[in-house]
Amino acid sequence: MTAASRRILRLTGADTLEFLQGLITNDIERLKDGLVYAALLTPQGKYLADFFLKADGDGVLLDADEAQADMLVQRLSMYKLRADVTIAPTALHLHRGIGVLPDDALPDPRHAALGWRAYRSDLQTDDTVDWTALRVAHIIPRAGVELTPESYILEMAFDRIGGVDFRKGCYVGQEVTARMKHKTELRKGLAKVAVNGEAHTGTEITADGKPVGTLLSRSGDLALAYLRFDRAKGTMQAGDAAVERVE
Repeated sequence: MTAASRRILRLTGADTLEFLQGLITNDIERLKDGLVYAALLTPQGKYLADFFLKADGDGVLLDADEAQADMLVQRLSMYKLRADVTIAPTALHLHRGIGVLPDDALPDPRHAALGWRAYRSDLQTDDTVDWTALRVAHIIPRAGVELTPESYILEMAFDRIGGVDFRKGCYVGQEVTARMKHKTELRKGLAKVAVNGEAHTGTEITADGKPVGTLLSRSGDLALAYLRFDRAKGTMQAGDAAVERVE
């Protein structure tokens, strides 16, 4: 991920916190503790976008995937109605790293291995971290790869990576998400697999000739995959590659 792949917006106005609380999957009150990772869903509970939120004086910074930013602004503006909320671009850029936490940075709330995030006026030029390898190792989904408009966030491990709060009040898509959590057992979802051979993102995974899932982000001989759990057993195939679930 490069700095240019994120857009940093700023939300201000007297109704900002209440507005966000009624829309996003996480509890906006967590801003006092650091970064908040959350998603915006459709009323049917499907994924629209994921992002980070950071308290910023009298406003809130919103760190979004560049490919989703225009849609996200449009969707938030649609929900805004007469609320006192202004959504504006900033000249800030995302900086990321692992190791010692800089004074202006906050830990990535999804997993300690993902280091820190900071928002600065200059472009980052020293990022040599293999973020895909870290995501795969710790089963962290990414927008546009694992996270698509067909995704349900619980199948994408949002409860494990701190992206959803089940104790907060209502938000868009909350009813479906809560029902999946409390009344059903997930039959499909994100998993880590070992891959031996050539296979690329989007390749169908099969077992005994039956579809099992799809290969997603890959780093070396490990990858993320969206799997049907009852069929994801033993050695599977993805193109010319052998695939086995490892977690």
